[in-house]
Amino acid sequence: MAMSTKPGSDMNDDLALLGLMQLVSPALPIGAFAWSQGLESAFELGWVKDEESLGEWLTGVLDDGLARCELPVLIRLQGAWAAADDETVGYWDDWLHANRETAELAAEDMRLGASLTRLLGSLQLLPEASMMPRDAGYVTVFAWAAHVRGVPVRQTLLGFAWSWLENQLAVACKALPLGHTAAQRLVERLRPALVEAVDMALSLKDEELGPVLPGLALASALHETQYSRLFRS
Repeated sequence: MAMSTKPGSDMNDDLALLGLMQLVSPALPIGAFAWSQGLESAFELGWVKDEESLGEWLTGVLDDGLARCELPVLIRLQGAWAAADDETVGYWDDWLHANRETAELAAEDMRLGASLTRLLGSLQLLPEASMMPRDAGYVTVFAWAAHVRGVPVRQTLLGFAWSWLENQLAVACKALPLGHTAAQRLVERLRPALVEAVDMALSLKDEELGPVLPGLALASALHETQYSRLFRS
């Protein structure tokens, strides 16, 4: 019996998936590859030096950072965009800015947000100017892009977490003697952790949000004084 291939809701689902793949692609021209999020300093300080310690670092950042900060706020931002609630969008954008613990982390968020905003503008995918917060951060603009593409919230979180992991492994492959096979072993090791982080993010209440990453904050702050750097500060 032939399978049905008639268009309909499946087409919308497929377009949403392709839109998410576009949004999280390393080829997206927003400059995410230029930032290490403190990881380059962790290499320099000897905190991360091989595949095993890198896996431990990434697991910690995922559990105590993304799962408690970016991912749950993405849920709230995408919901606010869907409801055309610009006040709530502005609130969570401000909340994220306030939780960037170093100038480097704040600059990364704002510059990636600005780059993604320009890109979406060139694709005619921006909301009305009055709805987008001034100097909106990357997470806020990412949430809008996922909304306008019709991406389900859970898939938005998985895509964002996947993009973060790919970027961090790309940093490690450039700055550590870490081969691509080792990076793929870490992908296999951390894929279940990405799902668990999304599950946690979906369960948290507003008062439970906030990153707990003093080591990453210290590494990020020290990065600007590092003698030689491959990544931006």
